[in-house]
Amino acid sequence: MKQKPKQALLIIDMINDFNFNHGPILAEQTETISHNILSLKNKMKENNCPIIYVNDHYNLWQANFEKIAQKCSNPLSEKIIHRLFPNDDDYFLIKPKHSAFYGTALNTLLYSLNVKELVITGIAGNICVLFTANDAYMREYDITIPADCIASNSIKDNEFALSMMENTLKATIIHREN
Repeated sequence: MKQKPKQALLIIDMINDFNFNHGPILAEQTETISHNILSLKNKMKENNCPIIYVNDHYNLWQANFEKIAQKCSNPLSEKIIHRLFPNDDDYFLIKPKHSAFYGTALNTLLYSLNVKELVITGIAGNICVLFTANDAYMREYDITIPADCIASNSIKDNEFALSMMENTLKATIIHREN
């Protein structure tokens, strides 16, 4: 019997200040998906899957989620940050650009954890999630994207990103029941 590859959950840019053009729109969408990501995170933890947060550094350049959360906390973000705050046994990496792989130790971490499949969640679906999925595909990881766990500035952009990940990057798109 073929053994299922080991999965890891990636949570991209959920510690966010939303202080940018379209930030309030994205914050509203992120509030909705944050409940789904938390549910998925809890399920994956029960199955002993590693949980890996990869986040923008907000010019702190420290892989310290408490400092980044404090810097990002505002009325748009505080509920989301509180809901999805990393646990002590979660991994936390900072990234300098869009992809979770670019300029980070993510690939080395995944190799050391013997991970073969990535479940990618977070924001923005059409930028950082898409670029991360692209780089995962280039590294020959199996990719799963729960459609209710990514958000973009618009529904149209999110649907485009899901289509690209499914058709070009061969990602499995899951439409889960809430």
